[in-house]
Amino acid sequence: MKALLALEDGRVFPCQSFTGHGEAWGEIVFNTSMTGYQEILTDPSYRGQMVTMTYPLIGNYGVNEEDIESNRIQASAILIKEYQSFPSNYRSSETLAGYLKKQQTLGIEALDTRAITRHIRNTGAMRAFVSTKDLDSSSLVMRANKIPSMEGQDLAKVVTTKVPYYWKNGAPEFLNLKNAALNKSVFKFHKEKKSVVAFDFG
Repeated sequence: MKALLALEDGRVFPCQSFTGHGEAWGEIVFNTSMTGYQEILTDPSYRGQMVTMTYPLIGNYGVNEEDIESNRIQASAILIKEYQSFPSNYRSSETLAGYLKKQQTLGIEALDTRAITRHIRNTGAMRAFVSTKDLDSSSLVMRANKIPSMEGQDLAKVVTTKVPYYWKNGAPEFLNLKNAALNKSVFKFHKEKKSVVAFDFG
């Protein structure tokens, strides 16, 4: 499905959606990891950002129920070179496209992700807008420029847990942590039982 990505400085990139119709916006960033797209998408530190993956083939091992950093996708979109619609991995429970669709997150492919990465690296962080509905370059650039800046936003309130919960890993020792956006992988390497609370929880 045809789509168009526009950056606030006027650069536009024709592309395709592999998750159907939709629009997404936010600060455009890049990640050079060859694996770990599921962890990246669910990492609270990517809240409000569209993540460009520089590795050329994404989706080849699907997604599963274990490799998550939070309980939902945090990135506003994933931008890739090529999507692999037939994953092969014994741990895979569904395709990346299916996972994105369930959480109403846009997946975009057919992009020169390395050109985008070089551009971001040279010019700095910027806002971007991608759409399958509005394919007018001028319109999308204008919409990108209207996106609120990430600077000064209190995203901790957005990504923090609404209620306290316990992370149990079989050990009797108890440790109380107060952090707004802890990755679940932080806990996986510690045997202690953890209590996770909202950052402003009494």
